[in-house]
Amino acid sequence: MHELSAKNRKISDMFSSIAPTYDLLNHYLSFNIDKLWRKRAVSMLDGKNALDVATGTCDVAIEALNRVDSVIGVDLSMGMLNMGAEKIVGKNIDLVCAAAENLPFKDEMFDNVIIAFGIRNVPDKISALYEFKRVLKPKGKLVVLEFNKPIYKTFGAIYNLYSSVFLPFLGKLISGNRSAYTYLPSSIKYFPDVDFLKSMMERVGFKNVFYVPLTFGVSFIHSGIKE
Repeated sequence: MHELSAKNRKISDMFSSIAPTYDLLNHYLSFNIDKLWRKRAVSMLDGKNALDVATGTCDVAIEALNRVDSVIGVDLSMGMLNMGAEKIVGKNIDLVCAAAENLPFKDEMFDNVIIAFGIRNVPDKISALYEFKRVLKPKGKLVVLEFNKPIYKTFGAIYNLYSSVFLPFLGKLISGNRSAYTYLPSSIKYFPDVDFLKSMMERVGFKNVFYVPLTFGVSFIHSGIKE
C-alpha cells in the first residue's frame, strides 16, 4: 500500500466506516438504478483487461468480467476492499490498496480504466487522470461514471430535497454514520459539471472525449481514448 495524503486518509477512513452497509445503501437509496448505470458503463469496455479505480466493494469489477478476461480493482479504503474480497472469491479479479493519483502499475498495462462514482472523491483529479492515461495501452479507453447535478429543474428540485434531507437521514438510520451521507451529496453538488470534466480529460490528452446522460442527468458516463 502506498502512503496516502492526509485528504485521502480522511476519505479512506470515511468509506471504511460505512463499508459494511455500503452495498445495501447504494442499491436501496438509488432504487437499484445504480446497477443499470454500472452495466451501461461496463458495456463500453473492450479488450482483454481492465483497471477498476475506486472499486469499492467490487460491483463494477465483477460486472466487467462480462466484457474482459481479467480485472484489477484498486481502492484507498481497506474496509471497502475487505468487503469486496468476499464477493470475488473464484473470480479473475485482483485487489490493490492505493490512491488514484499514485497507481502502483507499470506504464501501458491496461486496455481499459474505469472509475465509477469515485472521481469526485479524488483530491487531485488532474494527477489521477494523468495516471489513468499512463497505465493505459495506446488506444486504451477511459470510462468515467459519475453523479451529476440533474439537468432538469423540476426533477432537480426533487432530487436535491431527497439527497440533502432524506439521504442523510436514511444513511444514519442504516449505517449509523450521518456525516458520510451528508458528505456524499455535498461532493456531488460541488463536483465540476460535465463539460468541465470533459475539458479536463482533453487537457490531459484523451481524444474522442464524449459524455452521455443517464436518468434525467442524475449521472453521466464520460469516455475518452488514449492515442
